[in-house]
Amino acid sequence: MIRKYINWNYFLVLLAVAIAAAAIYFANNLTKKLAIEEKKRVDVIQQALEIVAKENDDFPVLVYTILNSNETIPLINTDSKDSIMTFNNIDTISHNGYKNGDEFLKSKLSELKAMHPPIEIKISDTKKQFVYYGESELLKQLRYFPFILLVILFLFVLIVVFYISSSNRQVQDRVWVGMSKETAHQLGTPLTSLVAWLEYLKETDIEKPALIEMHKDVDRLKLIADRFSKIGSIPQLEEEHLIEHLKSIVSYMEKRASKNVRFNIQSNKEEVLVVISGPLFDWVFENLIRNALDAMDGKGEININIKDEITQTIIDVSDTGKGISAKNIKKVFKPGFSTKKRGWGLGLSLAKRIISEYHYGDIFVKKSEIGKGTTFRIVLKR
Repeated sequence: MIRKYINWNYFLVLLAVAIAAAAIYFANNLTKKLAIEEKKRVDVIQQALEIVAKENDDFPVLVYTILNSNETIPLINTDSKDSIMTFNNIDTISHNGYKNGDEFLKSKLSELKAMHPPIEIKISDTKKQFVYYGESELLKQLRYFPFILLVILFLFVLIVVFYISSSNRQVQDRVWVGMSKETAHQLGTPLTSLVAWLEYLKETDIEKPALIEMHKDVDRLKLIADRFSKIGSIPQLEEEHLIEHLKSIVSYMEKRASKNVRFNIQSNKEEVLVVISGPLFDWVFENLIRNALDAMDGKGEININIKDEITQTIIDVSDTGKGISAKNIKKVFKPGFSTKKRGWGLGLSLAKRIISEYHYGDIFVKKSEIGKGTTFRIVLKR
């Protein structure tokens, strides 16, 4: 019941955003608290350094212990002229094992200056020193933690959404295949009966032209049943003469279209060979032509232009109909989308599947203009 009201993709995204926001909030709070604690430790060290600077005798034991207890926070102690006096937790050994010189310490001093304002050590009314400090490795890692978490959550959401989309696609595929097989099965029974009746009618005095047309329609029904049975199966692709194939489809559709509709086929070559599944490929073109006829309301032109190239064959099917609005162009191949009152929205969806999955090609709307017509393009790769 709840699935009707929840889009799980959006729910997962919102959940990931909520988790990320909570993690960032707590990480930022923890980072601020750790930064405050490190500042307190630096203040204690500053007081110890101030005592050391004022003492003329040896270091007091407590002060010495405080100075050496700092094992995480990088420190540089300078005089009033920024000359480095002492430093702590700064690795001066390079990757190749050599000791870095004064330039390295000066660059580190510049880094620490950019991070925090210095802590002043007042030795006398005229003499002072400064302590520059940075951040411990733990604090640095904690600052980067929210961003790392965001990347992980983003990848998690992508994987889950991809999985859900794949699952939905598989369910849709099973529905398509099941529906197609069932349709082919249901057509089989009346077809068998019609064939028997035709054989009976041959022996009667019925007019032969009528009988021929009836035969054609029965053969057409057989072809339709064959097409449905091929959905979900791996079709056998064979080399076909494309122009002859299209002329046959146009001839069939022309007889069932208005006399005010003109069909034109043009090609850059006299003979074009393509590897296709004839029944399924014809289905695609019949759908395109039928949609074009519906869009023209019984008057106009349907132009089929073939361009055979070295690596591919391009087929453009253009009409002079109503056209498709820009907002609907991306939807025309989605199952269930239709601008017709009685349309199921399955024709172009099946056409897309047949061309892309069975023929490894592509079909898309090349261009469309309201009131002027639409051009569908099919690309078959060699």
